[in-house]
Amino acid sequence: MARAPLKLPLIAKFGVGAGLLALVGVAYFVVFYGDIAARIGAEQKKERELRTQLETARANEFAYQKDLAELTERQQRQRELNKVLPAAAEYPAFLSSLQSVANVAGVSLSAWTPQEEQREQFYARVPMKLAIVGRYHQVAKFFFGVGQLDRIINMENITMHEPSVEGSDVIVKVEALATAFRALSEETPGGPDKRGGRR
Repeated sequence: MARAPLKLPLIAKFGVGAGLLALVGVAYFVVFYGDIAARIGAEQKKERELRTQLETARANEFAYQKDLAELTERQQRQRELNKVLPAAAEYPAFLSSLQSVANVAGVSLSAWTPQEEQREQFYARVPMKLAIVGRYHQVAKFFFGVGQLDRIINMENITMHEPSVEGSDVIVKVEALATAFRALSEETPGGPDKRGGRR
């Protein structure tokens, strides 16, 4: 005689359903939520690392811009210094400066003779003999103009001779020694060596 299938009470059915739902929930948490949480944690860590790298990059950029501005300022100061005390004798530029001043003053630079360079410990004298012809006040204007140049130029051994009268003006011939200067580097022969002496 066949037995009738057992029927679970309603409460047991609810219990089995709730257990199945709990198992599904636990499986979802373990499989899906746990994986997502791990990914979120990894992404948050990566974000923190990127923020740190960004802050470091910004600090490096600020330091670079500061160094670049300082380098530009130093280069500008060096260019200004090179006008006053260049590293080379630059006789053509030296003569060109004197000729420009002579043109403005109205005197005639009739002769110029570069002289031998005279080395000191940290600089060298760059002398040039000049012969100038002009009115007295023009000669004075020439000497004043030379004193206004960026490059340091001394006017020495000034002699005036053979004055002549043209109308109401007195024309004089002037001989002078114009001495410019240049910087000596450590590599320049005759400059100071690393031991403080002269080569």
